[in-house]
Amino acid sequence: MEQYAFTLELAVRDYECDMQGIVNNSVYQNYLEHARHEYLKSIGLNFTAFASKGINLVVVRAELDYKWPLKSGDRFFVAVNFTRESPLRFAFLQDIFRLPDKKLILKGKIIGTALNQKGRPEIPKELENIMPEE
Repeated sequence: MEQYAFTLELAVRDYECDMQGIVNNSVYQNYLEHARHEYLKSIGLNFTAFASKGINLVVVRAELDYKWPLKSGDRFFVAVNFTRESPLRFAFLQDIFRLPDKKLILKGKIIGTALNQKGRPEIPKELENIMPEE
């Protein structure tokens, strides 16, 4: 396993499962989003504070590779890395692993940008300062 900037442990809830008894594919995006927000908070950046200043962090692309399903009651963790994708885009590289065996469940790449008060892409200084060089 590679090194990650942040990990968040969670558990599957019954209502997140479909008729097959596995986590519905759309729920994984909720897990990934929650982990991204918690990661930003952990490094002193508040998603809500950006929005209150008219800066909206938005997803422009989501690439998800489903490897193995999670089931009700499974414990798992979401691992997060943050990188620059281009001058006006960043990416969250996120993996989900089941516990306790650390089986890879999902590999994801979420590409985003920040929109300023005029709706134009512009990376705020707070994000610029934590992004690794291209």
